[in-house]
Amino acid sequence: MQTLTCTLIQSKLFWQDAAANRQMFEEKLNAIQQKTEVVILPEMFSTGFSMQPEKLAETMHGDTVAWMKKVAASKRIIVVGSLMIEEDEQYYNRLVWMLPNGEYGYYDKRHLFAYGDEHNHYTPGNKRLIASAKGWKINLQVCYDLRFPVWARQATPQYLWRGNGDEGQPEYDVLIYVANWPERRSVAWKTLLQARAIENQCYVIGVNRVGNDGNEIYHSGDSMVVDPLGEIFYHKKDEEDVFTIELNRKHLEDIRAKFPFLKDADRFKITDE
Repeated sequence: MQTLTCTLIQSKLFWQDAAANRQMFEEKLNAIQQKTEVVILPEMFSTGFSMQPEKLAETMHGDTVAWMKKVAASKRIIVVGSLMIEEDEQYYNRLVWMLPNGEYGYYDKRHLFAYGDEHNHYTPGNKRLIASAKGWKINLQVCYDLRFPVWARQATPQYLWRGNGDEGQPEYDVLIYVANWPERRSVAWKTLLQARAIENQCYVIGVNRVGNDGNEIYHSGDSMVVDPLGEIFYHKKDEEDVFTIELNRKHLEDIRAKFPFLKDADRFKITDE
């Protein structure tokens, strides 16, 4: 059974300083000793969770996407993280899935954090990104999306279970959240990561930042890896950390075979029409 090796980088961020953050993350990447295939950075890893895209946003041809492309190619890894992007005179909190060959996919955060005024600065996305690596299907989401389970749970028609047979299959195997989730709501973060893993019978990876941001809001990290039964394989609080884990396909498939709950799931698809 094929495995997928992922590295989580839980880090402090230099406030609104993309060059400093790129250098910092490159140093952390260079220090990784274990073989890895997917490296996951926090939400807005180049700036911190800032509401100044008019000043700080880059384009898809800017320095940070170019840096992701360079690092992915030189390390032969997939690099994942979100950043501010300007496109067609609008701003997006955009998660980029960068492949070693320079190709990429992206997901624009759908659920904008109105409590933090994000909705007044950024445009929401309306399409999910389910990427593929070594036969694993990976659903990529951003921070506040975690509070909205139907966005993760919906299934396109070809993946819906039909009847009582074995037709169909789960839509994805891993659910990744990149975040700048404050410590004051860390109980919700940890609880919901476990809930998403249990209800979708998939691995869940949550990568959060640590430390104070430019608004003196403290982030405790609490990055986690959770298995399809809700068991916590990794959890780190308060400290910077670079952690590599091998996800086991057989473990995932054994759980789904023993507990075929997804066959009884509601069938629905969210549209903006």
